[in-house]
Amino acid sequence: MEAQTNTKKYWALFFLWFAILVVLLFVYREFFWLALPGTITYFAKAMRLF
Repeated sequence: MEAQTNTKKYWALFFLWFAILVVLLFVYREFFWLALPGTITYFAKAMRLF
């Protein structure tokens, strides 16, 4: 039997990184790429892709 994992923490971190991503996209466009790894990583963890 598989243990149920709580993904609420990962969803919260995904939305935090997504907000940072949007802010960087509009304010500091050249630093937009710095928020992509955190956004993609926590989205994958929240969706339990790995």
